Amino acid sequence: MSQVLVRPIPRDADLTALTHLIHAAYAPHTASGLRFWGTHQTVEDTAKRLSLGDGLVAEVDGVVVGTITVRASQPNSPVPLYRAPEVRSFSQFAVDPRHKGTGIGLALHEAALALAASKGASTMALDTAAPARNLIEMYKRWGYDVCGECDWRPRTNFVSVLMRRAIPQAIGSSS
Repeated sequence: MSQVLVRPIPRDADLTALTHLIHAAYAPHTASGLRFWGTHQTVEDTAKRLSLGDGLVAEVDGVVVGTITVRASQPNSPVPLYRAPEVRSFSQFAVDPRHKGTGIGLALHEAALALAASKGASTMALDTAAPARNLIEMYKRWGYDVCGECDWRPRTNFVSVLMRRAIPQAIGSSS
């Protein structure tokens, strides 16, 4: 496979194409009956979610094949973990199904950790569907622990688990 380039999402990004990528990446969850926000979000939702953080894309041979959005602490969140000033979280994490299992998701995640560390965060957090055991296990392999739950229904159709991990500060340094 060609080299993966992870970079910030440009201001003139094609959000329709990005939304289609997110839908495609989340389609297996739809097939299993899980209604993640990414399964049905609109282009306007994609734009709004991007405006709340720093979006990154992964490219292979100039084609966008993945994305992740790193969000700053969210003082008005109903989730206490997300309100903590030292916490960053991520959302809109998606990899084109044709590229899953090739390391693109891990490359995006590592770039998200580095971005969060560069902004002074000491903790990365996420939430995912409690029934999505494969995702929870992947995040555990990446150093996350389950630390609670939250409920985004009716936007989703499940209770979510909250997960967090420490961000090594060396990851955000340029040495």
